[in-house]
Amino acid sequence: MSVTTEHRRESILADVYQNGRVTIKDLAEQHAVSEATARRDLKALSETGRVELVYGGATLPHKSDYSFHSKEMRNAEAKRVIGRLAAEIVRDGDLIYLDSGTTCFAMLPHIRGRRNTSIICNSARLALELESPSVEVIMLGGQYRPDRMDTVGPLAMATLEQLRGYTAFIGADGLGMDFGVTASDVDSAHLHRLVLTNAREGVLVADHSKFLSPSLVRIDNFDAMSRVVTNRPPSDEWMRYLDEKGIDVVLPKAAEVAPRQ
Repeated sequence: MSVTTEHRRESILADVYQNGRVTIKDLAEQHAVSEATARRDLKALSETGRVELVYGGATLPHKSDYSFHSKEMRNAEAKRVIGRLAAEIVRDGDLIYLDSGTTCFAMLPHIRGRRNTSIICNSARLALELESPSVEVIMLGGQYRPDRMDTVGPLAMATLEQLRGYTAFIGADGLGMDFGVTASDVDSAHLHRLVLTNAREGVLVADHSKFLSPSLVRIDNFDAMSRVVTNRPPSDEWMRYLDEKGIDVVLPKAAEVAPRQ
């Protein structure tokens, strides 16, 4: 398989994770290939169980999940931009908390070189990737979730109760002006609420799609945040809301910002 074909199929897979469904016609137009080529791409992805073929296109498999790997595919370029911007906040000697989400994970390439930095995390994958002589990792114990490769529960909470003075970088599954910063599961929301309670500063890292609607469980309200790092300016209504809350919005340079859709 050529590099071009591999990249195209990864892009198609990201579209499926993002939108839930793709059509052969749209894929052919988007990638400037024939419908026969788009059909072959979907067939190849279905043979590895990553998509399910339907009439005229493909959808997520019925047993789709919200694991680390599936989330990593969604808005991948936006997360890379956010990861770089968020990492610029971290200085040598800082004490920070990184949540187990894929947006915080995108910070790692940019913070490995920091000196005398201590990082608290509940992600096994993140802890392994942070192997560096200049970075100290404090890994929370607790109930391990293999699909998310993180720990939650009373033991993780008990460790957090002993920690203070860090800057917390927290992702979200959705955002609402009235409901606040939200997660899709109770365990993550409960843990990260305590993370923010004990933090010196809260930094929200969230791509543009998270501003469209809240998720199931509230982590905290926006009073817990001092900064929002995102890849694209949210709506004018959101910008006014964040300004009224005194929350700084960190954005990439204008040349890096994709137009609103």
